[in-house]
Amino acid sequence: MARTRFAPDRGLTNRMVLTMFLLGLLYVVIVGVLIVALGKAWPLIVLIAGAVFVAQFWFSDRIAAFSMGAREVTPQEAPELHGAVDRLCALADMPKPRVAIARTDVPNAFATGRSQKKSLVCATTGLLRRLEPDELEGVLAHELSHVAHRDVAVMTIAGFLGVLAGLITRMALWTGLGRSRNNQNLAFILIPLVSAVVYVISFLLTRLLSRYRELSADRAGALLTGRPSALASALTKVSGQMARIPTRDLRQAEPFNAFFFAPAVTGESLSRLLSSHPTLQQRLDRLARLSGELGRP
Repeated sequence: MARTRFAPDRGLTNRMVLTMFLLGLLYVVIVGVLIVALGKAWPLIVLIAGAVFVAQFWFSDRIAAFSMGAREVTPQEAPELHGAVDRLCALADMPKPRVAIARTDVPNAFATGRSQKKSLVCATTGLLRRLEPDELEGVLAHELSHVAHRDVAVMTIAGFLGVLAGLITRMALWTGLGRSRNNQNLAFILIPLVSAVVYVISFLLTRLLSRYRELSADRAGALLTGRPSALASALTKVSGQMARIPTRDLRQAEPFNAFFFAPAVTGESLSRLLSSHPTLQQRLDRLARLSGELGRP
């Protein structure tokens, strides 16, 4: 983690290292299967997959911003938003990220970027319209914590293995790799099976890490501002307002839940095992305990 005044979190660091180690082992397994099943064709697949990873990692901030309709704004266009980010960055002693607004009524915010210098923090018009200034600062502090802990980059890398597994499966089925019939049959049977297993394991590992990083960002953001109750109020307000958003808008936002401050959910609840975020009650309980530790109401 770069030097900032955000509270360090050894638990988050350890979980990131462990997750990356386990995903690395899975990567070794899938490469081994490629070598066995694809014969001479496997270097081409690995090369293509590597190129996809580099593009995903290098352009992740632009891809995420474009996908979610974020538009970078100047201090003149959004003085209150820029002012809040300026204050928090000065308080955290960290470089100011680019600031953007997404024009959607879904109340949310997200941060992206592979490093502090390449980061972007975005708030939706729905969030800006609903939150009070101290609540907005709590949300922005949460998002800036993601940037300071570099967990946006880690989650991008962690999520790549699932992308790789799907890519290999599609390419193997599309091209019918393997010159001999035996190798071809082995490829058709083994590659989809291993890819599916790798995808499921990597998905569950990244979801587990994602839930913990949200709790860590809540704590770090609340400690930076010194107002856990403001962040709790923002969480309650945002989660409550989600039920009033049209289902069509929520479905459009759901694919980006891993990036968001609070998940856009169309159903009543998500399985805790599959969710990218901890439950609202978990987050509120943690913030309430933190308020007690700080002696704040």
